[in-house]
Amino acid sequence: MRKTTVAVFFGGRSNEHEISVITGMLAVNLLRERYRVVPVYLPREGGMATGKMRSVSDFGKGKKFPRVRLDGEQLVRERGPRRPIVLDVALNCCHGGAGEDGTLAALLEWNGVKSASPAAAPCALFMDKTISKTAARGLGIPVLPSLDVREEEWSEDPASVTSRVRALGFPVIVKPASLGSSIGVKVARDEEGLASALSLAFRLDEGALVERYLPGKRDLNCAACRVGGKVQISPVEEAFSAEEILTFTEKYEGKELRRSALPANIPVSVAEAVRSATRLLYESFHMRGVVRADFLLAEDRVYFNELNVVPGSLACYLFGPSLSDARDFLVSLVEEGKKPPRKKEIVTTDILSSPVFFRKGCKGR
Repeated sequence: MRKTTVAVFFGGRSNEHEISVITGMLAVNLLRERYRVVPVYLPREGGMATGKMRSVSDFGKGKKFPRVRLDGEQLVRERGPRRPIVLDVALNCCHGGAGEDGTLAALLEWNGVKSASPAAAPCALFMDKTISKTAARGLGIPVLPSLDVREEEWSEDPASVTSRVRALGFPVIVKPASLGSSIGVKVARDEEGLASALSLAFRLDEGALVERYLPGKRDLNCAACRVGGKVQISPVEEAFSAEEILTFTEKYEGKELRRSALPANIPVSVAEAVRSATRLLYESFHMRGVVRADFLLAEDRVYFNELNVVPGSLACYLFGPSLSDARDFLVSLVEEGKKPPRKKEIVTTDILSSPVFFRKGCKGR
């Protein structure tokens, strides 16, 4: 019997390109024991490539891989022998950019490739931090007071923006609207700090989220996935930081990677509030695959922070501590994703055959 062919997509035009490579290669190497795995690397300059990719070291030497493209459910080489590879299911490991914002998900759907990762709609919605706050608020999930600031607004009328932020109350935290991994995030304690933080945000993004900053807040994470047709919710994790915010360096470059407590040392009521909100977000937007929701805890109140549709390491560690657990978790995602979707009827109206469109002057109708 032919092995299931799994395409693992990673890389892309994103500030999180390198982190995506790490997640992608983790998935590639763990899934190779069970499936025929095709690594699909998305270079920064665009396009797709595949080849013998074994570790992250393959991507730090300027090595070139054969270019490929999607042709329906097949992956074909752009040059040389076609030798198409039929894809049974795809797994999205792209952090940020067009890999996480729904573009890749839409491309896979357009080509009829089944996916073990979230669909285009929730990807696009939760990529923008300002829009995701609106979504959470609509579900009755508490969020902190915040402002959506666009680059043109700041350029044309900085005094008005500053006035609105002053009404919100300093200190504030400023985040690029659609970036992740704490890139470009700064705390502003006054108007001068606000100008500096917005300047940084707009070098990286067209929009910024300005939100009230909570000194002493705690960072909580919780993941959700669908396995066997049922939604599963992970335990709640608390991520620790020695800084005002959980920085990129602390997440990925520190001596102790991802210092955290799992499960978090929090009251049962708080844990249940986090897990319930995570489930509500996942189910309300009819998600598939795995996502991670991040929350802030301050004075026994829980606030929704953001939702990652392609979380770091695909949140494997939240469902089990070992590499064996991670492999089993990824296998469960793939098995769920390769299920054939229900076929829907496409209505044909035959309106283009109607005589009315052949009459003189029909262009003016």
